[in-house]
Parts: sequence; C-alpha cells; structure tokens
Amino acid sequence: MNKGDLINKIAADAEITKTQAQNALNSFIGATADALKKGDKITLVGFGTFATSERAARKGRNPQTGAEIKIPKKTVVKFRPGKDLSTKIM
Repeated sequence: MNKGDLINKIAADAEITKTQAQNALNSFIGATADALKKGDKITLVGFGTFATSERAARKGRNPQTGAEIKIPKKTVVKFRPGKDLSTKIM
C-alpha cells in the first residue's frame, strides 16, 4: 500500500473526500515529524510508539574499494508496534 492507496482507504472508511483525507494524513505526518524532531515520543495506544534514537559514530568499509570510512553519528526513528497491532497481523 502506498500513500495514495492509504488516502483512498481513509476517505472511503471515514466517508470524507480524498482531499480531506490527504490533508488529514499530511497533518499527521507533519505533526509526527515535528514532535520527533523535538525529541518527543509519540504513543498511539493500540497502534504503537514512534521514538528517536541516537546511532553512535562508527567505522565502516567502502564495499567497492575496501577503504575504511568514518560513519557519523545519526538520529534515527524507531517504531515499536502496540499489542493490538501485533495481534491483528498474526
């Protein structure tokens, strides 16, 4: 399922227009990104939790040349599914 398919599904289930569904989805994505950027954690009971984590700097290798490279530290987004979501997909 891609973003367009999700918008169509939301619009059909909520009985709203596709434009309204797209605005709602874009708002959710924007609010989630803003909260994660601030370092906040987002918990949607029954669905899951979005949080950020720091990945430490490390050494790696260029696969083409074998040369050692430095990989800088990075903030990554993690998602932990909730119990309800986990049971629905099993």
